[in-house]
Amino acid sequence: MSTIKENISCKNAVIGIIGLGYVGIPLSLRFCQTGFKVIGFDIDKDLVTELNHGKSSISHISDSSIRTMIGSGFEATYEFSKIKNCDALIICVPTPLDKDKNPDLSFVTSTMDQIQPFLKKDQILSLESTTWPGTTQEIILPYIEKKGFVVGKDFYLVYSPEREDPGNPNFSTQTIPKIVGGTTEECLDLGKNLYENVVDKVVPVSSTSVAEMIKLYENIHRSVNIGLVNEMKIISDKMGLDIYEIIDGAKTKPFGFTAYYPGPGVGGHCIPIDPFYLTWKIKEFGIDSRYIELSGEINNSMPNYIAGKIKEALNKSDKSISSAKILILGLTYKPDIDDCRESPSVHLMEILKKEGAFLDYSDPYFPEFPKMREHSFDLKSVELSKSNLNKYDLVVLLTDHSSFDYDCIKSNSKILVDTRGKYREDNDKNIIKA
Repeated sequence: MSTIKENISCKNAVIGIIGLGYVGIPLSLRFCQTGFKVIGFDIDKDLVTELNHGKSSISHISDSSIRTMIGSGFEATYEFSKIKNCDALIICVPTPLDKDKNPDLSFVTSTMDQIQPFLKKDQILSLESTTWPGTTQEIILPYIEKKGFVVGKDFYLVYSPEREDPGNPNFSTQTIPKIVGGTTEECLDLGKNLYENVVDKVVPVSSTSVAEMIKLYENIHRSVNIGLVNEMKIISDKMGLDIYEIIDGAKTKPFGFTAYYPGPGVGGHCIPIDPFYLTWKIKEFGIDSRYIELSGEINNSMPNYIAGKIKEALNKSDKSISSAKILILGLTYKPDIDDCRESPSVHLMEILKKEGAFLDYSDPYFPEFPKMREHSFDLKSVELSKSNLNKYDLVVLLTDHSSFDYDCIKSNSKILVDTRGKYREDNDKNIIKA
């Protein structure tokens, strides 16, 4: 271990980052900023080409930041043979669910299939992709052992969950504490050494499984509380109460309460997916996670709830949803980012499409509807002007981007369905609080 540890400490180690998306690119940037040579790997040849030409694929990371990385020696590649040139390997590939909501580790296993021939002694491999407790030991470790390596002696394996929050200006890769669990004490020691070069605080834990569970627990905590507040929204609406006034009142308590806010559902790669990694795994132990599954069901049902509010609003105006022209405001799962993964906006669009509605959308981050694995709409973003807004029977605010002109939207929408509480103080009869 002395050689690789010395190379990391002296920043002579070459860092290989596999998966150049919302996690891999910020991590590459941070390693480059601290003086490391980085090779980025991805199977998307177009993405590799764009990055090597200094073009960012992520809105909150500028082209100039990519060019600065290149200037420090960064290169992107789809040639996995270059794995043998790396001292440290960090895997940041997606871990989605399949159609039955079971974990899909195909991106992880295909990555291991591609890199295994090029693994060498005295490397460290860190898995950052979110997954169920036991994955590192049960899935990754056998690949290494099949090479004849002894983990903890001539190869090192850790799990360190990503904690990126795209678009959050208050936290960065550097400032978010980094959980690290090692397969052995030697692995943990080297993993700490690796990450201490790029983050302000490393938090070591006793095993890779504990680190994997920490990541799931963080997001299950959010999922459960978001599910609770979404259910409270529905209950409050039925009782004629303002959920935002209720939240504002509750959060004046200086202890024992954390404010969560309702919305049209949950999105991104974490909250809609991660809880199901645990509910799937614990079935091996004969446990049913009713609480976790219920919160997931509530959150996943919110687009249907919003669709019901849209139908109700149209019916009161003697309109049928089957012929209504509806404008969707915001495709992304949260404001001011360019990420549509698992977005409730897109799920709602699918529901409205099946009901026969004529749909358009407006989102400053997507001039054209993005390529998605499960969704396809041949649409372009509509400019938010007075004349355009007047064309629609109903406008629904799903993502509260800061660039939207909310006065213009309010003044020129025949019916406005607000799912984000943006117009909570407004009593206009044409604004539907959903």
